Amino acid sequence: MEPTITELGEQAYVGRRESITMTQFARVADHLPTMFARLGERGVTVAGAPFFRYRVIDMSADLVVEAGIPITERVDVAAPMFVETLPAGRYVTITHNGHPDELMAVTARLLDWAQDHGLAFDMQPTPTGEVWGCRLEVLMTNPAEQPDMHRWRTDLFLRLAD
Repeated sequence: MEPTITELGEQAYVGRRESITMTQFARVADHLPTMFARLGERGVTVAGAPFFRYRVIDMSADLVVEAGIPITERVDVAAPMFVETLPAGRYVTITHNGHPDELMAVTARLLDWAQDHGLAFDMQPTPTGEVWGCRLEVLMTNPAEQPDMHRWRTDLFLRLAD
């Protein structure tokens, strides 16, 4: 599939942030079931598929990653969960159908495509890694309904610089 550019509006979400290495990614993913349960207990309406938001990326060291769930209305949550808003803007997006282990290669192709098209991302390089304005992996497949990870769909959204 070829990447496209899409316009997204602001979106409130409940999140939980972790500083991890790539081998510790399950620590972030494992928050989602508990987060869904807490929202359900409070009667909060979910507004879309869960996602991972990459805040800081240093592939040789730590990543700062959030597990997030879009919500229809802002709500009070207990720490370490928080409520925040995904920023509106133009995003480069692509859909990946396959195992999550393939997402690094898909992301690399997406970054190359954007560079070939002269596009700049909402990202700042720092000594501690790339700080992203908004970089998402949206989990379009419910693992409880489709346990075969090779059949999962993940949509990538990377915000472009204004």
